[in-house]
Amino acid sequence: MPDHPADTGETREIRLNPIVPAESVLVATARSMRPKKAEDLAPRDTRKHVETCPFCRGNEHKTPPAILTWPETGEWQIRMVENLYPVLGDDRVQSNFSFGLQQTIDGYGRHEVIIDHHEHGTAIHEMTESHLAALFVVYQNRMRQLFESDERLQYVLVFKNFGPAAGASIPHTHSQVIAMPVVPENVEAEVRNSAAHYAKHHHCIFCALIDEALTFEATIYDRGSGAVRRKINVGQYVIERGEHFIAIKPFASRYEWEVHILPLVHQADFLNAPADTFDDLARVLRRTMARLDAVIGGAQYNFFLHAVPHDKDQLAHDASYHWHLEICPRTSIPTGFELGSGLFVNTISPEQAAERLRAVEL
Repeated sequence: MPDHPADTGETREIRLNPIVPAESVLVATARSMRPKKAEDLAPRDTRKHVETCPFCRGNEHKTPPAILTWPETGEWQIRMVENLYPVLGDDRVQSNFSFGLQQTIDGYGRHEVIIDHHEHGTAIHEMTESHLAALFVVYQNRMRQLFESDERLQYVLVFKNFGPAAGASIPHTHSQVIAMPVVPENVEAEVRNSAAHYAKHHHCIFCALIDEALTFEATIYDRGSGAVRRKINVGQYVIERGEHFIAIKPFASRYEWEVHILPLVHQADFLNAPADTFDDLARVLRRTMARLDAVIGGAQYNFFLHAVPHDKDQLAHDASYHWHLEICPRTSIPTGFELGSGLFVNTISPEQAAERLRAVEL
């Protein structure tokens, strides 16, 4: 008789994302043992200044004029400019059209770059917490300005690509802001499913997940043998906790080292987040990124900020949606199975990943 998976210490199960159930994850830890060529870590450019880099201080003439700088006087620490190769823009007007089943809408919007730091090769975990807090203020202020600039804009996405594997084309640390006239499908799915959960249970599903992470524990037994199959302990998925924010390893993590940061108190719109809490957000983010860097050994990642859309239904979702920051380290390339099935494959159990991240001494 074959051994029960619990006897081998392996995990092989499909986990449903509680926020978006259609977004499933196959946790298959045995896949990490398959033969594969060892790959060298991508080297990180740690130089403080590069003469040819358009984002380095002193090379401001190589970019479009600054939209804003922080601080407003003296040498800048954070600088925002238009993206020279925008995916959306307001430089030309195109008419919407439909032909049979084919439809388009005008690709109107804004695409901007935020140069996170004047030092070329500085990583998030190497920045000061006061600098990171200021960066979140810049994000918030610019998002507000963009929403107020045109009522057609329904969503503003702030995101960061760090490292070639994450799609960063310029090594100088930077974030991007894209304002668009539509709500992205993945955000729409989060909003729709969290609203359905609220209608049924009368509470925010994100808040419930935070409460579970802080209070829930259980022991699951095998029905046949009575052996313990799994223990879920209080705090098992918590990576960092501050006064106002918490970093959690999702139970259904799409990526091996994925971590989400959420405000402990319910907030749907990032624009309503009190700026005086950003010091705590900065601390939680910096420590989380330091843990990831220590475990992965030079993390390449994407992070993106999801908040309630500014569409006609915004007020209806204030009670059910919860803004958050998703950090997705890129340690593997999607396979044909993942692309063909839409099912993410995670070769490290979220429980083990969370344990290793928490074990890092900072």
